[in-house]
Amino acid sequence: MATTARQIHVDEDIGKDDASADGSEISPFKSLLFAHIQHPPSQTDGPQYLTRKSETGPVSEDGDPEARNEWKPATKSALKKCSNLYEQHKRKQAKGNELAIRERSEQEKRQRALQEAMEVRIREDSQLPKAFKIRLNEKDPALVKLKNGTSDKEVGYTEGRGSRVRVTGRVHRFRTQKDVIFITLQDGYGFLQCVLTGDLTKTYDALTLTQETSMEIYGEMWEVPPGQHAPDDRELHADYYEIIGKAAGEKEAITTRAAPDADPQTLLDNRHLVLRGETSSSVMKVRAALLRAYRHTYEFEVTPSCLEVTPPCMVQTQVEGGATLFEFNYYGEKAYLTQSSQLYLETCLPSLGNVFCVAPSFRAEKSSTRRHLSEYTHIEAELDFITFDDLLVHLELVMSKVVEHALADPKISKLVSDLNPHFTVPERPFMRMRYADAITWLREHDIKNEEGEPHEFGDDIAEAAERRMTDIINRPIFLTHFPAAIKAFYMKKDPQDSRVTESVDCLMPGVGEILGGSMRMDDYEELMAAYGREGIDPKPYYWYTDQRKYGTSPHGGYGFGLERFLAWMCGRHTVRECCLYPRFTGRCTPQDQKEM
Repeated sequence: MATTARQIHVDEDIGKDDASADGSEISPFKSLLFAHIQHPPSQTDGPQYLTRKSETGPVSEDGDPEARNEWKPATKSALKKCSNLYEQHKRKQAKGNELAIRERSEQEKRQRALQEAMEVRIREDSQLPKAFKIRLNEKDPALVKLKNGTSDKEVGYTEGRGSRVRVTGRVHRFRTQKDVIFITLQDGYGFLQCVLTGDLTKTYDALTLTQETSMEIYGEMWEVPPGQHAPDDRELHADYYEIIGKAAGEKEAITTRAAPDADPQTLLDNRHLVLRGETSSSVMKVRAALLRAYRHTYEFEVTPSCLEVTPPCMVQTQVEGGATLFEFNYYGEKAYLTQSSQLYLETCLPSLGNVFCVAPSFRAEKSSTRRHLSEYTHIEAELDFITFDDLLVHLELVMSKVVEHALADPKISKLVSDLNPHFTVPERPFMRMRYADAITWLREHDIKNEEGEPHEFGDDIAEAAERRMTDIINRPIFLTHFPAAIKAFYMKKDPQDSRVTESVDCLMPGVGEILGGSMRMDDYEELMAAYGREGIDPKPYYWYTDQRKYGTSPHGGYGFGLERFLAWMCGRHTVRECCLYPRFTGRCTPQDQKEM
């Protein structure tokens, strides 16, 4: 007697393809494929698949919706299509099972290897010459001798062999080839390739080596064999090593937490790890070189020289406008983080001559553009007894000499070349363009203001328009003579046109403004009138105003944003890449406050 085939129910509207369904009328599956997977078809007593669409299926000819609840055998076409999908599923499942078996086998093999590796012990050979410690960038041939020729497996130290040294650092990268492990070590001073062979590759530490693990490695210094490459064309052939600090691996590996393609917020959260990368550390090294170059230029390249001073960061006056001040309680009094050290620098001129400072400045500006920071390094200078043209010539000289001096160091030149291959020292004289001419240029090139209207005299040219103009012209620009109405109260007006000031912004392709400067008001009455026009109480500024009462002089100054200068030189997209830990709207630590 023939047996009745099991009936498996599929309701494409209300069914479920999960463990809560069993294929019964009251608990149907949602798809025919899932029904096949749970109850495979059979040539003999395979199940009968019944389907329906209880909510969206066709109604009867007389419009009765109850027809939707009728279970009907799956159509041949539906079964054929499902059969193909089911076969694909089985092949995929079989492949997955095969892969799982292979992975399990590899895991078991690795576990056996790790168990065996735990038994491997390495010791420093006391018969070898005593190793002396070097930094990874030590290349003095009188100290470090390199063995050349073809490496042999026996390490001997007869006359003519390489120096035996010990080095410490972190694993920057590594690769394994058969019975050899190549490790590139870094210590912040340089890189060194270390070659591990023999039992050194069979220890538990070697088999579980992770990037950023700190190590001390002993061995002989060799020249790199012909046709091969390594940092500085040399390598250390290891005979012993010790693990100092093992770095996390797998899901916590640095390559996972600080992956180059991670979103910007993740990279900022892990800035402390990102800084270990070659790009970020290279930018920081160029930054340090620029600071050295600025100080060298101010002392030796400009005439007269500029003396470095250190103004305060806690102030009770404004320089660039009250809207961007960080206010805090200073022993019961209102105080601010400085926007600029300019006012203090001006007070130094009578007794110290031309002066400069390298100090942080702070702007409470809720801007998220790629060239704004809430805290940045400000390189400012004030020059006494000068004209506006003197100021522009001085600026050209400083910028050119700073770049030239930084690039005079072959290491820094190589870093800049790697970061920004197309960078060149700007030619003097820089292009000079008055603000009024810039407005005309923008109108002629149909570059609109932020309201989508043609630029008019008096507009504060927006960053996007300014940068677009600079990129099209594609050379450094001194943009001068801005309207007094859009500039700071202390800027001196042009004697030939009282509408504008003797002011300058330097614009660089790819970045935009990297410095701002001006001649300063040197007339007492003019400065007092400026206070009144801006609604500023002159009393807190008495010490600044006194400079006009006790032997005034024509003077001017400027401020560089170091991060913008660095972004221009190193070809960085944003100034956030150009400081150790960027501070901007919503971020004051490596962890985003909104996520804490």
